[in-house]
Amino acid sequence: MFLITIPTITKSAMNDEAEALLQIKQSLNNPISLDSWKPGTRPCDDVMRWAGLVCGKGVVTTLRLRSMNLSGNIDMAALAQLQGLRVINLVNNSFSGPIPEFNKLGALKGIYLSMNNFSGEIPSGYFAKTVSLKKIWFDNNNFSGFIPSSLAQLPRLMELHLDKNKFWGLIPSMGQQTLVSLNLSHNNLEGDIPSSLSRFEVDAFKGNRDLCGQKLGKLCGSVIATRHKPTSKPPPESLKMAYMGMVFSGLILVSMIIAIYVLVRMREKEEAQQTYDEKQDFDESFGLGISSDDSPKEDVSTRKSSKRGSPKKTKGVGDLMLLNKSNVGFGLSDLMKSGAEVLGNGSLGSSYKTTLSNGLIVVVKRLKDMNKVDKDGFQAEMNRLGRLEHPNVLAPLACHYQKKEKLAVYEYIPKGSLLYCLHGDRGATHAELNWPARLKIIKGIAIGMSYIHTELAMLSLPHGNLKSSNVLLGPHNEPLVVDYGLNSIIDANHATSVLMGYKAPEAVQNKPVSPKCDVYSLGIIIFEILTGKFPSQYNNKGKGGTDVVQWVKSAMLEQREVALLDPEITESTNSIGEMQKLLHIGATCTENDPNYRLDIKEAVRRIEGIRVE
Repeated sequence: MFLITIPTITKSAMNDEAEALLQIKQSLNNPISLDSWKPGTRPCDDVMRWAGLVCGKGVVTTLRLRSMNLSGNIDMAALAQLQGLRVINLVNNSFSGPIPEFNKLGALKGIYLSMNNFSGEIPSGYFAKTVSLKKIWFDNNNFSGFIPSSLAQLPRLMELHLDKNKFWGLIPSMGQQTLVSLNLSHNNLEGDIPSSLSRFEVDAFKGNRDLCGQKLGKLCGSVIATRHKPTSKPPPESLKMAYMGMVFSGLILVSMIIAIYVLVRMREKEEAQQTYDEKQDFDESFGLGISSDDSPKEDVSTRKSSKRGSPKKTKGVGDLMLLNKSNVGFGLSDLMKSGAEVLGNGSLGSSYKTTLSNGLIVVVKRLKDMNKVDKDGFQAEMNRLGRLEHPNVLAPLACHYQKKEKLAVYEYIPKGSLLYCLHGDRGATHAELNWPARLKIIKGIAIGMSYIHTELAMLSLPHGNLKSSNVLLGPHNEPLVVDYGLNSIIDANHATSVLMGYKAPEAVQNKPVSPKCDVYSLGIIIFEILTGKFPSQYNNKGKGGTDVVQWVKSAMLEQREVALLDPEITESTNSIGEMQKLLHIGATCTENDPNYRLDIKEAVRRIEGIRVE
C-alpha cells in the first residue's frame, strides 16, 4: 500500500508566489491585461483569480498570457519561484530577442511561444534537462541556426511546431514514438528527411527548398553541393544594364508601396463606415413595428438620437413574433430602444448583445441567406424550433421577418461558447474544464441532441450545424445546444457550404443527408473535448486545425489512444480507461459509412455508461 501525501500550501508559500508574479509583471512592457495582479490579493483565489493563470491545489500550474500585447525580458529568477508551473503560453505577443532560459525550469510540460518575434539560435543542448516536455510550439518567430539536437532526448515529446522560422541545416533524427504532431515547414532546412520522421505528411516539411528525399520526390546529392556555386563576373555592359534594372525595379517597388498604403487606408475607412452603417441598419431595423401591447412603455423623446423617432408600423415589414414563451414579454420597440453590442460574425450571420429596459439581456442574430421559404414558412419553422424545452437546448425566444432582414432572438448566456472556453484565453473558465466537467458537457450535448432528434424527427438534419461554437455553457458548465433546425429555411447552396451536417463523408460525396450526419458532428465534438485540439472540420477553407477524425483513428490503429488525450485532464485522474472508452465511442460516431455509425439514442446510452471514477 502506497501512502500519497499532498503538500499543504501555506500562507507564506502563497505570498511568495504572489510576489514572484508581481516581479514578472514588473519586467513586462504594457502589462495592461494584468491589472488584476495586485498586491494584497491571491493569485489563485477561487472567486477573483488573477488573469492568465491556471491553478491546481492552490498553486499556479499554467501561465497563459496569450494575446495580451506583452513584450520585455521576462524575470526568469521570479519565474523559477513558481514551483508548480508546468505550462508557459506566450502566444501572439510582441516578445523579441533570444529565447529565454525556460530550459532551467525542468518540470515544464509545455512551452508555447508562437507568433512572437523571438530570434537567434537556440543552443544545441537547450532541451537536455527538460525531460518532462511534451509540447513545444515555437512557430511564427525568427529563430535561426540548427534545430537543437537535444530535442531527440525528450522521451515524452508529443508535439513539435517549428514552422515559419529561419532554421537551417539538417533535420536531427528524432525517434520518439510519442511524437504525434510535427511541423517544420517554411524554414531553410536541407538534406534528407530522417527515416524516423517519414511517417508524417509532406505538409510538415513543405517550404524548405533544399530538403530532399523519397518523401518529397526529389533526389538528394546535388542540391546542397550546387547551392553556393559562385557565378561568373558579368561583363561591364551587362553590369550597367543590371544597375539600370535595379533602379527601375526600385522605382516600381516604391510606387507599389505607396499604392498599397493608399489602398489600405481607403479600406480602413470603408470598413469603419461599414461597421457604422451595419449598426445603424441594425438599430433602425428594430423601429419597424410593435408585436404586443404588454411591452414596457418608455418616453423615447428623451433619447439623444432623434433620427429614429417614435416606434411606428411600416407597411409590409412585419413585427416581432414571440415563440411560445408566454412568460417573456418584449416587442420590437424594446429592441429599438436598446443599444447593440456586436458579439461576432459567423457563417449564418452577425450576433448582437442588447439589454432591454426590463433588464433582460438577449442576443439578436441577423440571419443571412434564409430565403428558402416565405414569411409564413419562416415563422412556422421558427415557431416549431421555439417550442423545444429541454435543460440542454437553448430555443429562440422570438423572430422577425422581412424580405431582406431575418432576426432570431435568444437568451444571453454570459460564459459563452464551448469553442471559446476550450480554445480561447479565458483563464479561470478554461481551468474549470477538468475531466468531470468535460464528461458532463459531452453527456449534456448528447442528451440534448437526442431530444432534438425526437422533436424534429421530420427533418433530414434535425440539428444540421452541431459544433463547439453552437454549444453554450451555463454557470455550472451545463451545455446548451443552439442554432438547430435551420437547414429547413436556409438557402440550399449556402447550407452545403457552411453547415457542419454537410461535412459528413456521405454529404461530401453528394449522397443524401440524414440524422446520422449530426451523429458524425457529435463524434467530432467528443474528439475535440478529449484532445483539446481545434478540428480542421470547422474551417470552411480546409486550413488550420487538426483533422481529429483521421488523427484519432490512426492513433487507435497503433494503440496510442492515451497520447491523444489533453494533458490537462489526464494528470490528476484515474479515469484514463474511461477516456479511452469515450474516444472509441467518438470513433464509432464518425464511421465513414453511416450504416455503421451509431444512431443518436445508442450514442447517448453508451456515453451515459462512462464514469468519472
